[in-house]
Amino acid sequence: MKQRTTQVKRKTSETNVELTLNLDGKGKSNISTGVGFLDHMLDLFARHALIDLTIKASGDQRVDDHHTVEDVGICLGQALKDALGDKKGITRFASTSVPMQESLADIAIDISGRPALVFNVNFNTDRIGNFDASLVREFLEAFSANAGINLHVNVPYGSNAHHIVEAIFKGLAKALDTAVRINERIEGVPSTKGIM
Repeated sequence: MKQRTTQVKRKTSETNVELTLNLDGKGKSNISTGVGFLDHMLDLFARHALIDLTIKASGDQRVDDHHTVEDVGICLGQALKDALGDKKGITRFASTSVPMQESLADIAIDISGRPALVFNVNFNTDRIGNFDASLVREFLEAFSANAGINLHVNVPYGSNAHHIVEAIFKGLAKALDTAVRINERIEGVPSTKGIM
């Protein structure tokens, strides 16, 4: 099987991001974005998706964290798309429910080449520590658009915003682990169109 690894670099007037990804890793990560809460979420994302992920990012945090969070999402999406290559043999679809204490996140993904994000999540606070809770959606929007995946995120209940976001990232990780897995029974691209 072809190695499913990639490297992405993105430098703008607002951010500088360097990322390496190995889809068939062991869940090792080395994350430094300057946004502590995002680092925490991406560490557990890598661990539960069983991907090896290194991210070094710097941005204009004197303004806020928005550009850094969004650009890391863009780079992670681009890396996933590149590492998947022609998508031959992948499972493609996956869904999971992940609890985190009192919170539950239901995640469904389709690695279809047709990006869309459905985000049904209500936070009872605007901030999680110093982190702007609205940036969770911004990150997932950037990630799904650049990866070319259809991503549905539903949180039917939960009261602690940290727990809700952690359930989302762990759920995304578990769903992605399944969806990118090679299934030997699948010949070619998993689509009746023959292309994705």
